[in-house]
Amino acid sequence: MPSQQRTRSQPMQRARVNGTDLEYVVQGTGEPVVLIHGALIADAYAPLCAEPALAAGFQLVRYHRRGYAGSARAAAPFGIAQQAADCLALLRYLGIERAHVVGHSSAGTIALQLALDAPEAVHSLVLLEAALLDVPSGALIPDAVGPSIERYQAGDTEGATDGFVRWACGPGYRTHLDRLIPGGFEQAVADADTWFAVELPSLQEWRFTQADAARITQPVLAVLGSESARDWSGWPEVHARVQAWLPQTEPFVLPGANHMLEWMDPRGVAEALAAFFTYRPIPAPAASPAPAGAR
Repeated sequence: MPSQQRTRSQPMQRARVNGTDLEYVVQGTGEPVVLIHGALIADAYAPLCAEPALAAGFQLVRYHRRGYAGSARAAAPFGIAQQAADCLALLRYLGIERAHVVGHSSAGTIALQLALDAPEAVHSLVLLEAALLDVPSGALIPDAVGPSIERYQAGDTEGATDGFVRWACGPGYRTHLDRLIPGGFEQAVADADTWFAVELPSLQEWRFTQADAARITQPVLAVLGSESARDWSGWPEVHARVQAWLPQTEPFVLPGANHMLEWMDPRGVAEALAAFFTYRPIPAPAASPAPAGAR
């Protein structure tokens, strides 16, 4: 069942990494889990981080990507590989050598790119409906999101933001967003330039091939909302592709949820993630050999 509590925001810290400033917060102890948010909703993981199933046993790293909330602005061109480099730099800044990596929607592409570019840093992958837009139903996207892009170009940032999130997450998205992430829509409007002018073009240019997938050996959890196809028929196609190209994938369908996933049913997502991580623990670092002659 979805949590009924509003999320209490935690104070963010700032890190100077990869030539930029990123806001982040670390909570809990245990194996590290880095949470990479998708488009527009910068605090999408805040409700998830309040769920005991996940918060009680793991060190959760949540950050605002470049161009979102209080992190430094993003200027085009700024590609998916650069987003992955930001995430890696933040992990290194925090002294985290290896982590479970979670990416939702457009951030699923960042998680995949991170696994390709720095496999030693990624112990497992969780893909919450990764935005692999070249599936067959991807041909429907330009017509669906075209009006939102036109509104943005005409200066109607609020209308563009509402239109895009409405397409991705359904017409009732504000019910969950306003309850669990107060101020989330207003922040999304403030961050709309990042999505429409920087991130969307880079996502359209990004390519992930079957040959790329063959290089990823980490365990993968692929999460699909049972209702997501009502908003875009491509989400089940993405789910099927992930399983076909990454045969080590464990599929999970979240009942009653659509693309909002972690801010529609944070408890359901937290329980699925905690179970997945628990059975795929990060090995303890090997002990250094004792010096010769040591007793």
